[in-house]
Amino acid sequence: MAPHDTAERYIGLMSGTSLDGVDGVIADFSAARMSVLAHAHLPFAAHVREAFMALQRSGNDELNRAAQAGHALVQVYGGVVSLLLAQAGLAASDIRAIGAHGQTVRHRPGDELPYTVQVNAPAALAELAGIDVVADFRSRDIAAGGQGAPLVPAFHRAVFGQVDRAGAVLNIGGISNLTAWSAHGGQTIGFDCGPGNALMDHWCQRHCHHPFDAGGAWGASGRVEAGLLTQLHADPYFTLTPPKSTGRDLFNPEWLDDQLSRVGHALRPEDVQATLCELTAQACADAVDRHAATAPEVVVCGGGAFNDLLMGRLAALLPRRRVVRSDERGLPASEVEAAAFAWLARAHVRREPGNLVSVTGARGPRVLGALYPA
Repeated sequence: MAPHDTAERYIGLMSGTSLDGVDGVIADFSAARMSVLAHAHLPFAAHVREAFMALQRSGNDELNRAAQAGHALVQVYGGVVSLLLAQAGLAASDIRAIGAHGQTVRHRPGDELPYTVQVNAPAALAELAGIDVVADFRSRDIAAGGQGAPLVPAFHRAVFGQVDRAGAVLNIGGISNLTAWSAHGGQTIGFDCGPGNALMDHWCQRHCHHPFDAGGAWGASGRVEAGLLTQLHADPYFTLTPPKSTGRDLFNPEWLDDQLSRVGHALRPEDVQATLCELTAQACADAVDRHAATAPEVVVCGGGAFNDLLMGRLAALLPRRRVVRSDERGLPASEVEAAAFAWLARAHVRREPGNLVSVTGARGPRVLGALYPA
């Protein structure tokens, strides 16, 4: 393969709210435009996923269980790193650093004492991989009064932005978030729209025993229940003004069960699934209409980009805009978030800010993350 600048190769690792596993990329920043040299995915074993789900709420022996889960996560991380290096024909010494986000189990930026917790074992990963690791990206922004999320908008604009026109990116993972910018160097904003796939995945697992609704086919077999949709939309989160962020602390199975209990009559499971898909679609479309009014195109990435029902609803709800998967703009939907954490690791190494004040509400730009040398 052609020579590359080792100092400009980074690995990004991402395990998101959907808890489906770990995506990783090797990103090369040596040219004017980032290129992805390799992509790999490893799913979580059932016991790892269950461990992280249990850590979403208070329980006995949390510190020990979190430490064990962090080390289990690092074993998956290590497997992904090995796959990436083998694919690209590279050695550990060819990589400048790994950006490893960890698994978010608490995100409370609005508390009186705001905090965020990503379970991880970055020192163990540095030891295992023999590569510098940058982790704990959210804490510095929260310490500076910000939301600590979303962290990807600066990356979205750098990769998908065009100088002469406004743009928008919807990242639909377990939680959905919007990045929007105006033309000619205008302000970039970003915030969490609300649930993405997390509630749909949970409902599918409960009733179909599948990890997710492949292509949205099960949801497409149901119909939207207007009463339930109104009830779901009544959550105060949807009317909050950005900057705002959320996660499984709010949009979790207990929240859904509580909402269903208020409907007052039994619903077909497939109709609930269709309604959850509509909730995600409407929350995302409303965010675009309010905050990306001049964007002619919406680029969609994350797992939601593979849900045909959801993509169809977004297109119908945003008729004046072209809705495209990020693959059409040069970066596959399954690679975007991992590439973002490679970008954030690079920003840390270069001592460049990784946050945007206009997105998180922090008191100023901050270098994000903590370094664990190999």
